[in-house]
Amino acid sequence: MVMTDKQISFDKSYLKMALIWAENSYCVRRKVGALIVKDRMIISDGYNGTPAGFENVCEDENGITKAYVLHAEANAITKVARSGNNSNDATLYVTAAPCMECSKLIIQSGIKRVVFHENIEMTKESTYCAEPA
Repeated sequence: MVMTDKQISFDKSYLKMALIWAENSYCVRRKVGALIVKDRMIISDGYNGTPAGFENVCEDENGITKAYVLHAEANAITKVARSGNNSNDATLYVTAAPCMECSKLIIQSGIKRVVFHENIEMTKESTYCAEPA
């Protein structure tokens, strides 16, 4: 994909929205947000937290994240799956680099591009997205 100034501008805007969405997380240690965008429309969103029906407490009394906490990417992917929409050829914007388990979900969901933010300066030369061959 050839990165244009316009694409970089959109990427920055969606990452800012993902950062704002991360604020919805009840997790104390780390708040992560994710957006799935297809054809310049947000088709799903997510943030890290507990599954539906669980109490909104992500860490135990020692500050360790509970095993059942879902990552923002997983929440966004399962939400789009439940919606009847699909994420084929979409872009995932996430505020932190995806872990290995989330990377597998991203690949299986048909997402073709991932843009993540971890205090990096985005320029045309930046390597901030991954696209499968």
